[in-house]
Amino acid sequence: MVTLEDVARQAGVSLATASRVLNGSTRQVGAALRARVEQAADELGYRANIAAQTLARGAGNVIGIVVHDLTDPYFAALADGAMRAAATEGLLVVVGTTHRDPEQEIAYVATLNAQRVRAVLLVGSRVADPAVTGRLRDELARYRSGGGRAACVGQDLLGVDTVAPANREGAAELARALAGLGHTRFAVLAGPPHLVTAADRCAGFAGALEELGLPAPHVIHGPFDRDGGYAAAQQVGEDTTCVFAVNDVMAVGALAAYRERGIRVPEDVSVAGFDDIVTLRDHVPALTTVRLPLKAMGARALELALGEEEAVVVEQVAGEVVLRESVRRLM
Repeated sequence: MVTLEDVARQAGVSLATASRVLNGSTRQVGAALRARVEQAADELGYRANIAAQTLARGAGNVIGIVVHDLTDPYFAALADGAMRAAATEGLLVVVGTTHRDPEQEIAYVATLNAQRVRAVLLVGSRVADPAVTGRLRDELARYRSGGGRAACVGQDLLGVDTVAPANREGAAELARALAGLGHTRFAVLAGPPHLVTAADRCAGFAGALEELGLPAPHVIHGPFDRDGGYAAAQQVGEDTTCVFAVNDVMAVGALAAYRERGIRVPEDVSVAGFDDIVTLRDHVPALTTVRLPLKAMGARALELALGEEEAVVVEQVAGEVVLRESVRRLM
């Protein structure tokens, strides 16, 4: 591996000078010396250390990403997209997880503000609590008033650039597709009622069924995770022909519950989710879902956070229904 010392020796300069040129120090280096160092780095194939650049430049080269739960593949995919985009810009990323605690999210923004990071990216649903959302919005406003940049993936409620998944519309499209297969008796594993993403997906699905003149679904609330889907599936009535879980990890919990009880999917009951998490595409039976381009959404949110537009940008991302083997046709 080529080191910074190798580059300094090749260029005939001190280690400090090579570091200032290649690690982004704000201290000026003469044009002739800079050219020698850069030529030596090119000849040797030296790659700058991003962490070292960050130490040289300060926190202005750092991006903060705050997510609800890194163990959830949905958030991992979004964060991965943002982090890959950051790497192409030579930026260092710090990641914080809130474990779905909105107070922790506010605290992270305040801490990142104190550290003077270049931009903050918030990934995750808002909660149906105007007071909490207002406090987070105020904290972001304080950060931005000092020159910070911010963006979010979720609902357009924070006054910052936003990549907003079309949750209601995607769930409604899924309901229409499932009804088109002959299903009329549905249950919704709806997640927590205070979580806006879960509530929007449930409302979109139920609204489409109502428009089709079909019976209202049996709505079962619970945690927005695998165990929540597992527990909620136990409460689904025997007359239900199709279960919609408002995210894929809840759907996986439901599949596990049915497997343990000897209920066959899709022969006895069909199951659908939402998000199209990559790690679940090899699940058997393959899960019917609504596909969101998660990595692209994370990358786009970071791009907005780094942009110079003064007006707030809100971009809605449509989902795509993907019918797979976990759902069967009844007609």
